[in-house]
Amino acid sequence: MLKSLHIGRYTSQPEHLREVVEFFEAIGFDRVSEDGQSRSAVLSAPLGLLSINALPSGYPPEVADRLRDVAKLIVMEVDNPDSIFEIAQGMKLKVLADAASPKTGERSFSLELPGDIVVTIHGRPGEQAAAVEGKLDAAGKRFAIVVSRFNAFIGERLLSGALDALRRTGARMRDVEIMRVPGSFEIPVAARTLAQTGKYDAIICLGCLLRGETAHYEVIANEVTRGIGQSAQETGVPHAFGVLTCDTLEQAIDRAGLKSGNKGFEAALAAVEMASLKKAVSSQPSAFSKGGRGQVPGRRSKVSDARKTPAKKRH
Repeated sequence: MLKSLHIGRYTSQPEHLREVVEFFEAIGFDRVSEDGQSRSAVLSAPLGLLSINALPSGYPPEVADRLRDVAKLIVMEVDNPDSIFEIAQGMKLKVLADAASPKTGERSFSLELPGDIVVTIHGRPGEQAAAVEGKLDAAGKRFAIVVSRFNAFIGERLLSGALDALRRTGARMRDVEIMRVPGSFEIPVAARTLAQTGKYDAIICLGCLLRGETAHYEVIANEVTRGIGQSAQETGVPHAFGVLTCDTLEQAIDRAGLKSGNKGFEAALAAVEMASLKKAVSSQPSAFSKGGRGQVPGRRSKVSDARKTPAKKRH
């Protein structure tokens, strides 16, 4: 019978809507739809539940009165409340209450959003699943940078950003080799040639493609993307994609050190992290390598068992 649950909230003033939506998007909500007039927005969470609770007695009376206003209260569970609290502080939101359980370590705090909306957030810090991650540490690693000479005005800015990132993460400039190619189309073959030498921990690909009046742009962009990805997959050497594909020169300039940061810097950071990740993964013992060639430990093949079993004599 029940099809869906939709809980709406109204801000006390229309101009507060944008600030409230920005907060929810910053902590992980997806914007499903909006009316186009900046008067409403529908947001979705990974999991929705209806919660009915008794108010704890430990809250100050003035906070308890605010939380009882269920018409405006929103309760959310998160995997790391500390990070949400930092976002709230960065947005200068008012904290109404903040407490942590000494037994479970669960943290719960309430925020007042613009428009008289109160949000209670709870969860256990550091509850994320363990994962293998790379570090932004380029010390002792070797990198190759392939940069296109075409649209050099942009390419050189990307190169400067990449070199800056490598220096900041501990790479020595003598461990960085720069290769220049005529255009972006030649980047994949140069990257593959460098990767096949086995000398480098990661390859950084930099270039700039600007849309023209013909289909030439789409053809080159697709081939460059496919070629770089294929080179990384077949050689096993991480390739960082720092090739801009922009409609205008202004967009490229913004992405080469102005409004949108420097994509060469970001590509170099990705290369450092992936090089570190590859080394971390390769250093872990493999369950398959212990049990023999392509064989699960503790499980013998039928062929080997048959060879060890003496044949029955025929009578």
